[in-house]
Amino acid sequence: MSARDDLNQRLQDLRVATDTALRDSWDRSLPFADTLFDRWERAQRLGFGDGTSMYDSSAIFGDVTVGEHTWIGPNTLLDGSGGRLDIGSHCNISAGVQIYTHDSALRCVSFGALDLVAGAISIGDGTYVGSQSIIKPGITIGRRCIVGANSFVNADIADNTVVAGTPAKPIGRVVGDGADTHIVHSSSSTSSTQSSDLRTAS
Repeated sequence: MSARDDLNQRLQDLRVATDTALRDSWDRSLPFADTLFDRWERAQRLGFGDGTSMYDSSAIFGDVTVGEHTWIGPNTLLDGSGGRLDIGSHCNISAGVQIYTHDSALRCVSFGALDLVAGAISIGDGTYVGSQSIIKPGITIGRRCIVGANSFVNADIADNTVVAGTPAKPIGRVVGDGADTHIVHSSSSTSSTQSSDLRTAS
């Protein structure tokens, strides 16, 4: 067996072992790199807050700061290359979320005559960003906000606001505290509102 074949076999064996252990312990199967490297250790090495975790498949560019006990899901992109990206504590940045502090669209279509559009982004404590959402440069998102899945955020979001859509629009408010926290949804057809529990999977 060649050295290459031996290495390939060892990697295959390790892949099976780590995948089996993960399935036995957590009933999940992840890409190989995500099974090898500790999510909390990576976040700590990047200077993020205590208790914060991020998957190996997450990409980080430039100046990114993250508070404590924040969950950064797989296949996320956190771009601080166009300005500081500041994510608070107790946030959820769900799978596939892309947050950009720079935009090269105008530079591209102007054949380089125009510069990048850039702007810092701030996301407040206790904010949930749903899967596959995109946040454009220069945005401020307040505390205790919810961004629905597949949303495009192109405007600031006030504290305790629920938004969804492309572009993202307010659809409700987060009210209450602790175990009494819930969402009051806005109604587009009547002035009445309805409440629902705030239980969002991570």
